[in-house]
Amino acid sequence: MTRKTVIVACGTGIATSTVVAEKITEACKRENLHVNIIQCKVTEIKGYAENADLIVTTTILKDNFGKKSINALSLITGIGEEKVLEEIVNELKK
Repeated sequence: MTRKTVIVACGTGIATSTVVAEKITEACKRENLHVNIIQCKVTEIKGYAENADLIVTTTILKDNFGKKSINALSLITGIGEEKVLEEIVNELKK
């Protein structure tokens, strides 16, 4: 199976993006999906977007750089977490 690249971005590229990246990695393992996770600040997305298959953020994204983007704040709050993980996994299966 092809390895997909997912950008996981938050305000600082450290705290919330780490939590989200771990949850995405675990969900992908359960589905036997191979992913390369790039963690960064929202302001750094442009530099990675060209090679990305999906952009996942915990903040509002003003430009999706021509890529599918998913807001994953629910992976921090826990409200609607399974729905967002399902959306991410389904997008990566395409």
